Amino acid sequence: MYNKDIYHFLVYYIGSSDVEDLVQEVFIRAIKGFDTFQEKSSPKTWLFSIARNVGIDEIRKSKRLRMKQMIKFWNEETDKETPEKILQLNENNRLLYDSIQSLKANYRDVVILRGIKELSVSETASILNWNENKVRITYHRALKALQKSIGGFSL
Repeated sequence: MYNKDIYHFLVYYIGSSDVEDLVQEVFIRAIKGFDTFQEKSSPKTWLFSIARNVGIDEIRKSKRLRMKQMIKFWNEETDKETPEKILQLNENNRLLYDSIQSLKANYRDVVILRGIKELSVSETASILNWNENKVRITYHRALKALQKSIGGFSL
């Protein structure tokens, strides 16, 4: 039911369109942790929380891997390193995507959840473990930062 929502969230969060394994990991963790689901939030917000944690884990893992590669190939040419796959988006979407990726983590989280996935303030607050006022303020600041970065583009 929420497969596409989780997939799109992870594409924006991770910065790669190759997130099928991560989507699967979200649902595996959800199944394993179903007994701990307290129904204080909707299943959708619970799954987004899990997806966010999976995304954080993946980013940390890829940073460690990149660091190892840099150390390993410190004196070698970088010809052999392949750049991350660039999403097949039109130019406007690529600009927006790049700008979102350049935001600090809190801004990026709230922009993806509120602006792209169109979750409510309360759902976003639940996923991020913030209060609703923090979500509103951070989203407002994030949009200003995005507009500055892109030059007037707005969500």
